Amino acid sequence: MNKAVTAKTPVMMSEMTWPEYAEALKRNPVVFIPTGALEQHGPHLPMAVDYLLPSAIAREIATEVGGVVAAPVTYGYKSQTRSAGGPFFPGSTGLDGATLTAVLRDIIRELVRHGARRICVLDGNYENLWFLTEGIDLAMREVGDKGVRIMCLQHWEFLTEETLNQVFPDGYPGIELEHAAVLETSLMMNFHPELVRFELVPDNAPGDAPCYDVWPPRREWVAPEGSLISAKGASPEKGALIAAQYRRDITKAVKREFYELG
Repeated sequence: MNKAVTAKTPVMMSEMTWPEYAEALKRNPVVFIPTGALEQHGPHLPMAVDYLLPSAIAREIATEVGGVVAAPVTYGYKSQTRSAGGPFFPGSTGLDGATLTAVLRDIIRELVRHGARRICVLDGNYENLWFLTEGIDLAMREVGDKGVRIMCLQHWEFLTEETLNQVFPDGYPGIELEHAAVLETSLMMNFHPELVRFELVPDNAPGDAPCYDVWPPRREWVAPEGSLISAKGASPEKGALIAAQYRRDITKAVKREFYELG
């Protein structure tokens, strides 16, 4: 099993020289691909949240397992009204599903061409999942029998009941409402506090959209601020709690899939 890298060992592919990356590949590391989106996250968070968070989480896990973090996929599938505010906010810049699929397929194909055999796609945008899955499937068909193994995860799926009870003492509203809310705001306060404008957090009521979609999308289904529920309950301490649990449990899953199972 790869040992945890030291503080001086680079883990971000974009910060490496090509000889450093070539040398790193000799260890057969897990190469992480952070994926996300560029979309509105209320008046208090930057539009880069969905790729900043998986990049930061991937860096922590890569440090634990001796991995490498590839440059993030910064654009994701189109913002949807009920889960992210939809097309009503300037800056929410989405890709067609087929485009996202093709981008991930091409990245995986290139990583494999250079020698990567263990790849983990770590996603931070709720709407991306099935297009990422398709990209992985198509890439696996193309690269053939080269011993490539890939896992794909969305970080909030690792939240435990214990963590949720501590973060949401009054009850967890569900991931569908957590856009730009307590989870993301707390994690950003932990990883990128300089980018959080907590004084601008809106105190809006939970979104009340029905359980279906319509086209054209309805503007009245989304709060004017863009948040689907208030992030007033966020804190750096909650962000640190979530980050620590992620580091423990995602690391365990990555080690299991890439090292312990052969």
